Amino acid sequence: MGKGIAIALDGPAGSGKSTIARAVALKFNYIYIDTGAMYRAITLKALQNKIPVNNKGELTRLAQNTLIRLKYIEANNLSQLRVIMDGVDVGEAIRSLEVTNNVSAVSAVAGVREALVKLQREMSRKGGVVMDGRDIGTVVLPDAELKIFLTASVKERSKRRWLELKAKGIEVNLDELEEQIQKRDEFDSNREVDPLRQADDAVLIDTTDLSVAEVTDRIVELALTKGAKKVF
Repeated sequence: MGKGIAIALDGPAGSGKSTIARAVALKFNYIYIDTGAMYRAITLKALQNKIPVNNKGELTRLAQNTLIRLKYIEANNLSQLRVIMDGVDVGEAIRSLEVTNNVSAVSAVAGVREALVKLQREMSRKGGVVMDGRDIGTVVLPDAELKIFLTASVKERSKRRWLELKAKGIEVNLDELEEQIQKRDEFDSNREVDPLRQADDAVLIDTTDLSVAEVTDRIVELALTKGAKKVF
């Protein structure tokens, strides 16, 4: 991997994967690949086309015939990830509650996973990537030089998601959100295809009482021992 190492970040919903992955990628000028956003894009398209989330055949065909690109734009002095699906920016639409409530079922379909894993591996082929998801260290990038498994208490993860939605003007009940996250944890951990689990060689980091900066610094230190080079 000439451009740098591969860093795999796995963990349940609300553990801070996306935020931390972006921050780590910036430290090394690596490409950040948000696999969860890719599954959300397929879920959005399925909903738009009124494809039932239990129709595995149609969902597989949908994933095989969908073009997804991850694009970065500069806004307010920050690099923001935009998800381009079939030429359309769906970065906001994929974060809707309807997509959130259906993405686990869609991402559990073997054909969907096969199509997106192929794309994810192609994106990371040259190295110098930070990829987050639920099966990165175990399935997508089993040979990644550094594997991290992030976790946090259900209450803390629910609070983070609640604050995130509130900042976007979306009002949800915190108790109901906690229940949804618990159900998603159970579903993701027990699905037949590529379940959420910690890779044997992954470093476990509990982010419950840690700041984004503290977690980022910890992962940066680990990456440096694996050969990554900081750019600033």
